[in-house]
Amino acid sequence: MGLQINIDNGGTLTDICINHDGVVKKTKVLTTPYDLSKCFFEGLQKASGVIYGEQNVSRLLEEVDLIRYSTTQGTNAICERKGPRLGLILDKAARDLPVRLAEHDPEVYEALVGDRVAMLDGQAVKSGDADLEVVKAINQLTAAGANRLVVSFDGADFLDIETHCKKVVLRRYPRHLLGAVPVLYGSDLTTDRDVVRRTWTALINSFLHPAMEAFLFNAENRLRDFRTKNPLLIFRNDGDASRVAKTVAIKTYSSGPRGGMEGMKSFARLYDMPDVVAIDVGGTTTDIGQCLHGKVAEVRRGHVEGISVSFPLCEIMSAGAGGSSIFKVVNHRIAIGPESVGAVPGPAAFGRGGKEATITDASLLAGIFDPKSYFGGGMALDLDRAATAVTLNIAQPLGVSLDEALLQMEHAYEDKIAVELHRFTKVSPETVLLAFGGAGPLNACGVAEKAGIDTVAVPALAAVFSAFGIGSCDVSQRYAVAIEERSDQAVADALAALKVKAARDMFAEGFGEGEFEVHARLVAEIAEGEEVSRPVSDHVAFPPEFAKARSVELELTAVKPMREEAGKAAKFVEGAAAQADGVRNVLTRGQGRIDVPVYKLSQLSPGDHAAGPAILEEDYFTCRVLDGWSFVISDAGDILLKRKA
Repeated sequence: MGLQINIDNGGTLTDICINHDGVVKKTKVLTTPYDLSKCFFEGLQKASGVIYGEQNVSRLLEEVDLIRYSTTQGTNAICERKGPRLGLILDKAARDLPVRLAEHDPEVYEALVGDRVAMLDGQAVKSGDADLEVVKAINQLTAAGANRLVVSFDGADFLDIETHCKKVVLRRYPRHLLGAVPVLYGSDLTTDRDVVRRTWTALINSFLHPAMEAFLFNAENRLRDFRTKNPLLIFRNDGDASRVAKTVAIKTYSSGPRGGMEGMKSFARLYDMPDVVAIDVGGTTTDIGQCLHGKVAEVRRGHVEGISVSFPLCEIMSAGAGGSSIFKVVNHRIAIGPESVGAVPGPAAFGRGGKEATITDASLLAGIFDPKSYFGGGMALDLDRAATAVTLNIAQPLGVSLDEALLQMEHAYEDKIAVELHRFTKVSPETVLLAFGGAGPLNACGVAEKAGIDTVAVPALAAVFSAFGIGSCDVSQRYAVAIEERSDQAVADALAALKVKAARDMFAEGFGEGEFEVHARLVAEIAEGEEVSRPVSDHVAFPPEFAKARSVELELTAVKPMREEAGKAAKFVEGAAAQADGVRNVLTRGQGRIDVPVYKLSQLSPGDHAAGPAILEEDYFTCRVLDGWSFVISDAGDILLKRKA
């Protein structure tokens, strides 16, 4: 297997999972949002120290076989509405399109576009009679503050209109000029006939593009300085990976959480769990997904913040609640997020200038965290700063004691995650809650109680589970093209063209002819929302039943399989009673502050078990075992928690 490094970049912490000849190790660094390449290389430095006993990035980059990268930055950017101001050019024939776009999510539309919209006559653009109007529209939008533009026309000939518009813009605003504003056309990304989906896809891609481009190309350039033998691979939200230059920004959205879903699939297979719901709790968001009978839900037209887009996406819902989410009092009630203090300044307890209250501060003050052992002992926590933040922001506005404020914060936090979990997944008596992410295990028992779930699983690698999950992804490229002429020849021509494109792109990925697989299918929209697909072989034949379909697209995937489907199995069987490492004085929900046992995961053996209230601690995560719950360690080192009937 050699040496593989998987990096999952979150809003607060960046996780590094190291697979060295089958032995998995981990580490973490603080995310540096002002320069993501900084925490990327700090992660590589720390990884080299884990492997070699001393930091030696040069040696690491000489010996590493693969570096895979995923991120929640896109998810966080949209959740927090942080990004460029977009301008939108539409067709006069679709005057109601801004309203139809805003209907999907008024707040996101207002944050991304607002009133920066210009209308053009699409047919006039196509005929070459609207060059001046195109210039006026661009000037109008840039004067209104837009620093990136999206062009999306409606109608059957939208592709021709956008092609003509592109020629005008390139002629009037050559890209080599400093004043040239970046312009993205909906047809650059997809030939999806649904103008609302296609426009939203382009808007979200444009919103995410600048930050992702700046970081990823900067990271790649720094890697080249070390003469890394293999390119950086970006893990995408469709579950596969590709080079930076072959990845569009929207496919980085929710790529970090998708890594967690891949890990959930592996975990469910390992323990033969048919129904698993996951909470992946990071610093800014809680990402929620479900795995039924070994599969996670993926739809051909995915959703970003509930907005339908043209690309396939795993069904993951991101709630604005995490370890660094800001708690405040609104109308005498605790409100959480979606704003986050991130890694900088971070929770007040970090001592980096943060003054807002977070669940991290509350957990420290409740005694759940040891201020000296937090983050593997690499970050001392400040009790006084945490107490000041919670007192000023929560206790005083509510008119309650500090301890009561801490309990209310816990309940509000767990309530929010439980409500979102129920809103997005279907909970049954067989459901197992899989809790991971740096903050996932912390309140997992409380979330489960409120969600009506009696079984919780925590992976031993919970703190870096998304980074672990991306470790065996395939390298692929995906394409889709509309089939206008309903004939065998039209499909054959389109297939041949896509195969040429796939061969070129896969060669750029490092795989020559015969080293990758090609899969193709025709997808027809028979009625609105009703799609039917048929595989396409070398003997191309247009399906007669597709002749009257509303639209037909040819999809092609070129893939280099790299996943290793191991037939491993593990189980949870009680053995000896677990031996506590000590006690910690913790604020409980029914008994006030009492001493509870602390169990170090590294000191527990398969079968070890104990009952709550207790604390389970690992270098990078803490799990609170509530009263009425018990835990047992599996033969693979994972944790299963059960609630007494």
